[in-house]
Amino acid sequence: MSKSMARVAEAITECGLDARIIEPGPSRTAEEAAAACGCALDQIVKSLIFQGESGAIYLFLTAGGNRLDAERAAGLAGESLGRADAETVRRETGFAIGGVAPLGHLRPPRIFADPRLADFPQVFAAAGTPRHVFAAEPKALIAACGGEWADFVA
Repeated sequence: MSKSMARVAEAITECGLDARIIEPGPSRTAEEAAAACGCALDQIVKSLIFQGESGAIYLFLTAGGNRLDAERAAGLAGESLGRADAETVRRETGFAIGGVAPLGHLRPPRIFADPRLADFPQVFAAAGTPRHVFAAEPKALIAACGGEWADFVA
């Protein structure tokens, strides 16, 4: 088990989240993950990492078929945002792009969650690698990772 996936497994256990890590196949993109998990695209939790002008990191968890509205996201963060580069993502979260989990970060960012995720009994999120995911009830997942429900999609 990779270090990053072990951190996710530990975080799942520590917060008492009812979830189990699985390896359905390539899950680097939301489309790949939905096909591998046999679920609707919007049941995939996309992890989008942005960095503010201040250097702060923000994680936006959105339904797989939704797109982030940069202006709304910046309004929530209270500062201008840009996509975090791969090196920053790995340094701050401990995950590579394509495997960023909602929990188990090296330095937990402020997290915002797309309300569309709450429309499903179960969603699938990255588990620290581009090939592993875990399924969880969305409200329990967002509570476990300390996320805030917010409207930031286009």
